[in-house]
Amino acid sequence: MVDALGVAVVGFGWMGRVHTQAYARVRHHYPRLALRPELVTVAEEVPGRAEEAAAQFGFASTTRDWRDVAADPRVKAVSITAPNFLHREIAVAMAEAGKHLWIEKPVGLTAADARAVADAVAKAGVQGAVGFNYRNAPAVEAARDLVASGGIGAVTHVRIRLFSDYAAHPESALTWRYERERGGSGVLGDLASHGVDLARFLLGDITSLTADTAIFLPERSRPTTATAGHARAADGEPGAVENEDYVSCLLRFASGARGVLEACRVSVGEQNNYGFEVHGTAGAVFWDFRRMNELGVSRGTAYQDQPVSTVYVGPGHGEFAAFQPGAANAMGYDDLKVVEAHRFLRSIAEATPYGATLPDAVHSATVLDAMARSAQRGTWVEVRPEG
Repeated sequence: MVDALGVAVVGFGWMGRVHTQAYARVRHHYPRLALRPELVTVAEEVPGRAEEAAAQFGFASTTRDWRDVAADPRVKAVSITAPNFLHREIAVAMAEAGKHLWIEKPVGLTAADARAVADAVAKAGVQGAVGFNYRNAPAVEAARDLVASGGIGAVTHVRIRLFSDYAAHPESALTWRYERERGGSGVLGDLASHGVDLARFLLGDITSLTADTAIFLPERSRPTTATAGHARAADGEPGAVENEDYVSCLLRFASGARGVLEACRVSVGEQNNYGFEVHGTAGAVFWDFRRMNELGVSRGTAYQDQPVSTVYVGPGHGEFAAFQPGAANAMGYDDLKVVEAHRFLRSIAEATPYGATLPDAVHSATVLDAMARSAQRGTWVEVRPEG
């Protein structure tokens, strides 16, 4: 017997669409899932956008006010894909209303915001999932298993990169993403949050760091109409960019390993250049999101001039078997969100957390806050669990 679960989506920009598509696909890939998500309602304040979503995806109702979702008894689980400054208010209200949460990172503007949401979820006894999608790639899970098993020896250092050009055009609109009050940090919350999660997922806790940030495009034009994604606004009123385009950071891990994390949203010539290189005393493992289903692996006893082999992940790695029957059949970005949806729904069905959770978001946000403090002070700082 499969139980229906009423779900809602709050915020229907690009990520709201991705969550909705994941709900629509999840039982195709996971037919034994004990819950069947039903699209109850979509909340979006931009006129007409919720109605378009309902027409395309089959939501039973629409609203422009997310508070209607919190009050709706049909809704048992909510995807929160609204702008960052709304995360805390919406998520706490949904948890207090007894709704399970699937919320996009960075879960607010600060570690305090993420902690408030985590506390509300724990107090309400509901499940909370967070959109750290890159850890869901089967190759990333395979890399983690390799590292944990000692397959490359003791880890010595890691390099994590997240370079993109989505904000590189000088006519990119000055949306909420570039404002402190509504977007919080810039590339820290957007891309580096994923990097921090990957670092911790692969190597464990970060204990101290030193960071540097920069704004390379200090002024952009304000949009004259509602925007979605990374729109352009050539003729709008100019305004100041208030948060960072770039961050570089040196990391120290509890294990004694060292790391470098670098992220930039204005890297001309770079399209989603995300990846990592983990080095150990007896080998290394390499991953590039643009070749998501491959790993570069170096293992053996040669040490010097030791070769690197390409490994194509297959049904034995992570959730690959839910999507493809054999190695080297490609999975894509949207598939990672289907994995995320499955783990969220499974968490609800079994009352046990699976995948990235709100405590993971708190850990990531705590490190991001430490990066901001370090960049401001120009010093090494300790990463304190309480922020």
